[in-house]
Amino acid sequence: MSASGRTLYQLNTRVHLTARSRALGRPATLDDIGDAELDRIAAQGFDWVWLLSVWRTGPASRAVSLADPGLRREFAATLPDLTDADVGGSGFAIAGYEVSPALGGEAALARLRERLAARRLRLMLDFVPNHTGLDHPWATSRLERYVRGAESDLAAAPGNWTTVATADEAQVVVAHGRDPYFPGWTDTLQLDYGSPDTVEAMAAELASVARRCDGVRCDMAMLLLPEVFERTWGHAALPFWPAAIARAREAQPGFTLLAEAYWGLEAAMLDQGFDLAYDKRLYDRLVAGAAGPVRDHLRAGADGQARLARFLENHDEPRAAATFPPDRHRASALVAFLAPGLRFLHEGQIEGFRVRVPPQLVRGPDEPVDGQIARFYGSLLALLRDPLVREGAWRLLDVAPAWEGNPTWDGFVAFGWRLGERRLVVAVNLGATQGQCYVRDPLDGLRDADVRLADRLDGRVFNRDADDLAARGLYVDLPACGHHVLEATARPKPRPAAAGG
Repeated sequence: MSASGRTLYQLNTRVHLTARSRALGRPATLDDIGDAELDRIAAQGFDWVWLLSVWRTGPASRAVSLADPGLRREFAATLPDLTDADVGGSGFAIAGYEVSPALGGEAALARLRERLAARRLRLMLDFVPNHTGLDHPWATSRLERYVRGAESDLAAAPGNWTTVATADEAQVVVAHGRDPYFPGWTDTLQLDYGSPDTVEAMAAELASVARRCDGVRCDMAMLLLPEVFERTWGHAALPFWPAAIARAREAQPGFTLLAEAYWGLEAAMLDQGFDLAYDKRLYDRLVAGAAGPVRDHLRAGADGQARLARFLENHDEPRAAATFPPDRHRASALVAFLAPGLRFLHEGQIEGFRVRVPPQLVRGPDEPVDGQIARFYGSLLALLRDPLVREGAWRLLDVAPAWEGNPTWDGFVAFGWRLGERRLVVAVNLGATQGQCYVRDPLDGLRDADVRLADRLDGRVFNRDADDLAARGLYVDLPACGHHVLEATARPKPRPAAAGG
């Protein structure tokens, strides 16, 4: 399957199982993610299930989450009835790549993977290469695998450094994991990729993870690029990703890697060997709401577009329903998910949930389903299941003014899909006002036919002449955040009867 045909569902494992525990009246494990739930995900057309935060964490990293005043305020805003039991610690402060015993351990994961595979669903897990949790065994046994510092570093930037006791009780200054633009994550320790031993050890960890799933989402993957690492820590790093990825694929043929990547480094991560990379730039441009930058972003080659993960929310970003007003939410979703690439949806997004759950919490609030958003996503997921969108060829379509002096054309984004004789035309007005435009050559050169354009979302039907569409384009008049998703059915024009002899 091409990357354009993939759809991923991110499930917040600990939050999901806490809700199951309440329903069951006992602690729930991965075995309690019910077959009905998996059937629902499969029926919606998803290809991947990403289980967030299944790995073992520890009490030292959890204690940081419990004690941090800023995090406590965020937790209380998320859960007004917050208790300490709701704070599990960040799932990205990993103490070991073993499935948490509270989730049922390795055996429960293996059984869940089998149940997913029976439904043709592939399993994605986390890999966190930049750092470990404070509780990781290496923090006492292999401190040479971490970035070390001096007392002066700790004094100058206490949020970026900490002390760790060695086996002989000596105190060693070690860095917290971080990126170059923000303070350290104080529940983590920074791995040193200038060390060949660290590179080898983490490559072995990735290969071990690869044997237990079908793919990984690699947290902050760009931090390991040698140039980024050196900018962050002031010393050289060894290359990691190409050899580590090859080793993972030896352990699990067909293994898929998705890079969390920012700062315009998506192409660099794909060059490192990743199959897919986050498309944060499209997300940011959709949040900003201007169509021109969105069109410019989508002008990249279709092959590169197909290797980007498109999203409107995830565990790091605010909920889409809280970020976008309802009409803009729908318009943005059509652009993000009907463009090629990995369609990446987050648990609760389809239901219109509005409260983002911080990754340190193991419980989320009870929220009502937004019926309008749920119905919209039901229609969108049906489109994403259609072979025309899953397997077809995509192209960006040019838009032009409807008449001289009308600037509203600049609010439109349009593109098309084609599979055999089937064609789909998508036009979205991201502008803030009613707008008009012509969509150029919407049917890829089709001529000499009468065309029926049926909107797949609202059922409206438009009859047009293919020659006129090829010559002038498709005239579109839509309100702010309005949209068309038009499937074209062409019928050859009737030929005049031959004159009698």
